[in-house]
Amino acid sequence: MLKRTVEDRFGFVRVRGEISGFKRAASGHVYLGLKDENARLDAVMWRGTAQRLNFQPEDGLEVVATGKLTTYPGRSNYQMVIERMEVAGEGALLALLARNKARFEAEGLFAPERKRAIPYLPRVIGVVTSPTGAVIRDILHRLADRFPVRVLVWPVLVQGQGAAEQVAAAVRGFSALAPGGAVPRPDLVIVARGGGSIEDLWAFNEEVVVRAVADCTVPVISAVGHETDTTLCDFAADRRAPTPTAAAEMAVPVRSELLNQIAELALRKRRAVLRPLQLGRERLAARAERMPAPQALLAPQAQRLDDLSERFRRALCDRTALARGELQRVAGRLSLPLVASRVQTAQGRLDGLARLFVSLDPDKVLGRGYVRVTGPDGRTLTTRAGAAAQPSLTLHFQDGELAVGTGSAPVRAAARPKTGPAPDDGPQGKLL
Repeated sequence: MLKRTVEDRFGFVRVRGEISGFKRAASGHVYLGLKDENARLDAVMWRGTAQRLNFQPEDGLEVVATGKLTTYPGRSNYQMVIERMEVAGEGALLALLARNKARFEAEGLFAPERKRAIPYLPRVIGVVTSPTGAVIRDILHRLADRFPVRVLVWPVLVQGQGAAEQVAAAVRGFSALAPGGAVPRPDLVIVARGGGSIEDLWAFNEEVVVRAVADCTVPVISAVGHETDTTLCDFAADRRAPTPTAAAEMAVPVRSELLNQIAELALRKRRAVLRPLQLGRERLAARAERMPAPQALLAPQAQRLDDLSERFRRALCDRTALARGELQRVAGRLSLPLVASRVQTAQGRLDGLARLFVSLDPDKVLGRGYVRVTGPDGRTLTTRAGAAAQPSLTLHFQDGELAVGTGSAPVRAAARPKTGPAPDDGPQGKLL
């Protein structure tokens, strides 16, 4: 009866207060207190309602809660069942934002040394945004104008209940892709959303999104809101873009400008290659101008050659004249009788040598019964011992040669024929 009375009388209430004693049960229900400087009201938020919150409640946060009053017999008190809760004004949200930013900074999530360089020309870009908004169309159009690349879109909610969890899951999903897999791993991730109020952008201030962006292994560009909008996701990302279109411009260079730059570098390369050759030609021309003409270099030598030629001609004429005079002088001493006398004397000496040669010829006496003996080497043998030492002998007769063998037994000397009377053997008489 008390419960019906309270619920009928306070079926719709709207309470503004500061959260106190916030806790989330294992069942997903949320229990908290709403207080001001004078009073405190216990409140409960069932799991379904708590899941639809677009911010993370915490102690000290001023909120406006809408719901009804009811009683809880277990403790004999009354409480508020919250059906809707929102931050009480932009000032409270900014205060919560400042507290969270200070906490994340203390953890080092926004440290400059954590920032990574954006790849100069990514081949694949992952985009985390709503698939139906103008943001994705602007990004795709800008990329197509500057440098067409492959784009992977991970569709998410960018506002309201569950947006923060989807954005964080998309960032972690891109980070977890393996290189070379069925889905290509992006070289760059863009987290993008259009402009809006601080409440509309609050999903990108949630802790789950900030930590997902800070832990991403792929460089991240945050492009949330317009130029004046700032979220904690911007501080956690490697680069912040003022708008989604600007993020696309940061992601890739202009293809035409890149081609012009390559052409300019190629031209500079050709100039660099040809410059030394051109400088060499200029130096050679300058040195050639300073060098004397070839005729001037050869003129002294040519004059010296002419001088030597003239001297040689005169020397040759003088030498010829001197030789002619010497010849005439010698010829004057020569007379025909003298020459004839010398020739006759020489002829007489030659005839005497011819007769001596004939008389000394060893074969001349072969006609009188003598034999000349030679060895295998053709040398004439004059002793018995020399003939006995030869393996064979050649006997030269008047009418030819006769080869004979010596054998191993010594040859007895033949008896010399007696050509005259026997010598006187004395009183003993003859022994032979």
